[in-house]
Amino acid sequence: MEKENNNNEEPEAIETLPVVPITPEEAPEVIPEISVEKKEKPWIPKTSLGKQVLEGKITNIEEILFSDKKIIEPEIVDHLVPNLQSELILIGGRPGKGGGIQRIPIRITAKMHRSGRRFRTSALFVVGNGNGLVGVGRGASIEPRTAMEKSLRKAKLNIIKIKRGCGDWGCGCGSEHSIPFKIKGHSGSVRVELIPAPKGVGLVADNETKKLLRLAGIKDIWIKTFGNTSNRINLIFAVFDALKKLYMYEK
Repeated sequence: MEKENNNNEEPEAIETLPVVPITPEEAPEVIPEISVEKKEKPWIPKTSLGKQVLEGKITNIEEILFSDKKIIEPEIVDHLVPNLQSELILIGGRPGKGGGIQRIPIRITAKMHRSGRRFRTSALFVVGNGNGLVGVGRGASIEPRTAMEKSLRKAKLNIIKIKRGCGDWGCGCGSEHSIPFKIKGHSGSVRVELIPAPKGVGLVADNETKKLLRLAGIKDIWIKTFGNTSNRINLIFAVFDALKKLYMYEK
């Protein structure tokens, strides 16, 4: 006797199409943390600058930053700055359980195709040693892990040296706990103004901007923001643009 199919059972499909998430919250879970693991293979430099660093001819990264040479290999930064730290900026968001927005480190964007929605993720990394060196990088990819690795690599390639000091008229201690003078920066529609602050004030900024300032080695500062600051990508790059201008008056 052949078994009869139940009326409730659906017939098997010949081809199974991939399930495309309808909303970003249905997308695959994002891994919030990424560990910077050392590669097992030894570093083989591909540029002349990398060969000079590996041979010991260049022992300080400031020699590269204040010259016309450009860093193309992130391993150069790893070799010259062994105490480099990294932080993920929470640039994404998804609906929370009790309403509002739950911040996540991955920004998910969708694009319509004939086959359905195709998602793309992007991440923003900040690196620094807490003593005047800081870098920002953004990476995008289909996979969240690949986007994080790209952003971390770009952040190392964009590392800069910032000028610190005590530019507040009420402090005058002379130590490098703040910035030497007032400076402005912009990115997109966001404009920021960094103002020197006396000791004890702390970082008067939002939590994501504090990550950048903390890794840069700034302990006291006031920040004024203008524009669409809810776009954290533009906000971080605006602050980074202001920090780069701290050497604009030096020759």
